[in-house]
Amino acid sequence: MSGRGPQDVQAFLDQHLPGTAVRVLEQSTATAPEAAAAVGCPLGAIVKSLLFLADGDPRLVLVAGDRKADQRLLAGLWGISRKRIRIADPEMVQQVTGFEVGAVPPVAHATPLPVWIDASLARYEILWAAAGARNALFPITFTDLVRITGGTVAAFTVEDRPVEQGPDADPGH
Repeated sequence: MSGRGPQDVQAFLDQHLPGTAVRVLEQSTATAPEAAAAVGCPLGAIVKSLLFLADGDPRLVLVAGDRKADQRLLAGLWGISRKRIRIADPEMVQQVTGFEVGAVPPVAHATPLPVWIDASLARYEILWAAAGARNALFPITFTDLVRITGGTVAAFTVEDRPVEQGPDADPGH
């Protein structure tokens, strides 16, 4: 397993987006609500980095913190059946990206990945993305996010409507 962390994200940013600094905080930023609270931004300005497997091939999907990826819409974009898409488990996320769930940045992965970007992220002037640790983030504009990830912008999300949160609820990040 690769031991990637904020230093790897900072090295990538130094090369591709000079002047952007990773911020390591004392509080957790592992979920979108925690990250938004930590930096005082709207939930939708948090970039969730989700790893999906499409026919077994990993694809990184960047989703606004107040939205969720719709597998039906992703299937249409990718030209495959929805049944052939699944979210990667934590072990696969670590293996493919080099980062643990809750810390996956949109860049600096162990394996180069195709990236799909939620078009709704363009609503915000400044976005905040995970930076390789469960308490690290970096600010970025939508335009720069698209540029440094080489991602494809598309509409594949739906509003993430809160449901009653049980003890086993997925935190969404």
